[in-house]
Amino acid sequence: MDKVWSASWLMDKAFEGVSPPDNLFHKEQSKPVAIEHRVDLANRHWLIRKSFELDKSMKRAVLDITADDYYKLYINGHLAGQGPAQSTFDHYYYNRYDVTELLRPGPNVIAVHVYYHGLICRAYNSGDNRQGMIAELRIDDEVFVHTDSTWRCWNTEEYGHGEIIGYDTQFGEPLDLRLKQPEWKANGFDDSSWEEAVVQSTDHVLYLQPTPPVSVYEKSPVQIIQAAPGHYRIDFGEEVTGQVKFTASGQAGNKIEVRYGEELQDDGAVRYEMRCNCTYQEVCTLSGGVDEFEFFDYKAFRYVELLSYEPGIHVDLTSIAAIVRHYPMKEDACIFESSDSLLNNIWSICRNGVKYGSQEGYVDCPSREKGQYLGDNTIIAPSQAYLSGDLRLFRKALLDYVILSSKVCPGLMAVAPGHYMQEIADFSLQWPVQLLKYYKMSGDIQFLREMYPHALGILEHFAAYERCDGLLERVTDKWNLVDWPEGLRDGYDFDLRKPVGAGCHNVLNAFYYGAHETVAEISSILGECSDEQKLTSLYHAYIKTFYNEETGLFVDAEGSTHSSLHSNALALLFGLVPSGKKQPVIEFIRKKRLSCGVYMAYFVLKALTYAGEHELAYDLITSTDENSWATMIKEGATTCFESWSKEHKWNTSLCHPWASAPILILIEDFIGLSSAEPGWTKIGFNPSIPQALEAFQLEIETLAGRIEVHYKEKNIQLIVDNGANKYIYG
Repeated sequence: MDKVWSASWLMDKAFEGVSPPDNLFHKEQSKPVAIEHRVDLANRHWLIRKSFELDKSMKRAVLDITADDYYKLYINGHLAGQGPAQSTFDHYYYNRYDVTELLRPGPNVIAVHVYYHGLICRAYNSGDNRQGMIAELRIDDEVFVHTDSTWRCWNTEEYGHGEIIGYDTQFGEPLDLRLKQPEWKANGFDDSSWEEAVVQSTDHVLYLQPTPPVSVYEKSPVQIIQAAPGHYRIDFGEEVTGQVKFTASGQAGNKIEVRYGEELQDDGAVRYEMRCNCTYQEVCTLSGGVDEFEFFDYKAFRYVELLSYEPGIHVDLTSIAAIVRHYPMKEDACIFESSDSLLNNIWSICRNGVKYGSQEGYVDCPSREKGQYLGDNTIIAPSQAYLSGDLRLFRKALLDYVILSSKVCPGLMAVAPGHYMQEIADFSLQWPVQLLKYYKMSGDIQFLREMYPHALGILEHFAAYERCDGLLERVTDKWNLVDWPEGLRDGYDFDLRKPVGAGCHNVLNAFYYGAHETVAEISSILGECSDEQKLTSLYHAYIKTFYNEETGLFVDAEGSTHSSLHSNALALLFGLVPSGKKQPVIEFIRKKRLSCGVYMAYFVLKALTYAGEHELAYDLITSTDENSWATMIKEGATTCFESWSKEHKWNTSLCHPWASAPILILIEDFIGLSSAEPGWTKIGFNPSIPQALEAFQLEIETLAGRIEVHYKEKNIQLIVDNGANKYIYG
């Protein structure tokens, strides 16, 4: 806890006497805690407000606030922010807002919409019977208003009890505007009929959130089509994350159906029964007055369809907007434009995928799961850092796994935050790689030192599965993924059931070697001893077990004769190919191309550039093969997909930032920018421009300042602007 609160924790009266479970955290394969959760406590919307008089001049007003599970904060009717970033009760985040401009002399009101989800899932740390909120307003460093029993509260049924969407991710919101508390967020609203808030002791331990709240703003449609009387189809031009907002009027009890989708049907209707296993359909009821439709939770969508079921309903078309939300990202923080129109489109869909996949944390998709997956972050986190110039979300993601999942298993969980317990061995072994990457971009040596024991803890956990030669065998406590979906594993020859079958396989051991190599580098940076003999013995054991001298390729498993793209790309990437024998592996990748998933494509491309094969890497990024980013664009993508094609996976998400590898390959490998010394105190610049790329410009924000690279007619120029001086090279 980083502050002493004057405020009290307030709770919905319905939660009185409802005890939290002993522990919701457990190893994936162990039996979870049995919880009897009352149905009436799930999907609960709670409104709470406090009116007060401000009769003093002020220089600065700051509001600290949090809620379990989530809140939206309004000051005098204006949205001031929402949050918090999900976390566990024993390390729970609160947000801090400068609200000086929202307050005024005389009457003021703080109004908060608190939501308790109530299911075990990846999106929320919920289902633990913990609910409520706390807030404290300081004016010129003195507590002026804080939560106590004088605050008034109301349980609203306006949002209804819709069907569960995705993997217990969210609830539908069939709004009934007859039950709405009109103007409840505004000054002057009469809340005398509302209940007094219940003051409750809490076991939450509160910490200031290390990242800013999500950015929330309106986006206008690019097109509205009237398909029939009272029937409208709305296109926002690209996939976004948020909810639709509009105003309508009609008789009390009239219905309007709201459908969201990522794509259209052949007849032009919105595909609201989405291929990603989400049904985005809300049937809403009018109050009889002029109703403003405001939904609470966010969806991933491009299109919206409004259908009126009775004549006489009027929808104000000028009021239709998407309320978009994502982690703050300045539009000009990172700019890329090239002579290759396909590459520009690939950059755009990858950038948008990262933009909308970055919420309070990185999410694998902002629809079906809304979960932060450790392996995805190898690609998403540095991409987001380059695109935004902001390293705070990257740092927080690393901490999420230490704070929230290392207490369950020192080998880390695959998902954090969230109460969904899943473990993927391949992902855990990438956390040290992400830590080192963050250090090189940030220069934060103290953070590296604090995290170092956890990197060692990961290796120690997996060491329990070593056989006598040091290779891992039957890591049964975690899923051995290799790639996803299963059909894009290039025939990988190993039994990957859960728990994994007997034997020793390649991909996991390649990642294990990579983790050891990374931790050894971290040890060296920190002046700690590293086990060089361990690396050497692992290298020789890997070669002995998986290298086929006859073919010059690596097999998938001990005793197998099958060589997959995955086994060979990772061997190349981690320097496991014997000296002078890379060419057969490179030619094998040239033949196989991207016969893998979009996740593994990052490692394939990195392996090629590591081996100096930049031309082949560029060819794969810009190819029009079926397994390509061009396929996504051909199928109408505005954000990168979960898989190469909509048809490759039965529940494909059309916004999945783990497919954003081209951003990293372009910046780091083709353009050749790097933090040559931690924190960009020295800029590395080693371009390897593909022959087909005639011209480009890149601008990124770094700790060294704004870096620009301009390339045209074989001439390249590097510009570094640190705010005080501008340096031009070339």
